[in-house]
Amino acid sequence: MGGKKKLNLKQMERAQDKKDEEEKEKKKKEKSGPPKEKRPLGIIPPDMKNEKIMGELKKMNVLTPYAVATRFNVRISAAKDFLEQLEEKGTIHLVSGNHSIKIYKAD
Repeated sequence: MGGKKKLNLKQMERAQDKKDEEEKEKKKKEKSGPPKEKRPLGIIPPDMKNEKIMGELKKMNVLTPYAVATRFNVRISAAKDFLEQLEEKGTIHLVSGNHSIKIYKAD
């Protein structure tokens, strides 16, 4: 019996505003275009002998595995290995770190 209760003016206004916002969000998503294409991450770390790569590393303020992995599109494990090799070689030195993350600085 009864049926749906009639909304007062303030409630109708809120419902309309909410509907408008949802439509606006939907249009934004449509305008942004297709989703970005995901590229597979490389397993092989960058070459230590490449001058371009070493120049980019020296420009970076801090070297973390995540920063190197995103810059050179490699896996974080490969970036960790790469940074450890550079430390052994003496190109970079360990600033701080613990068992989960290490922070390096270029010499």
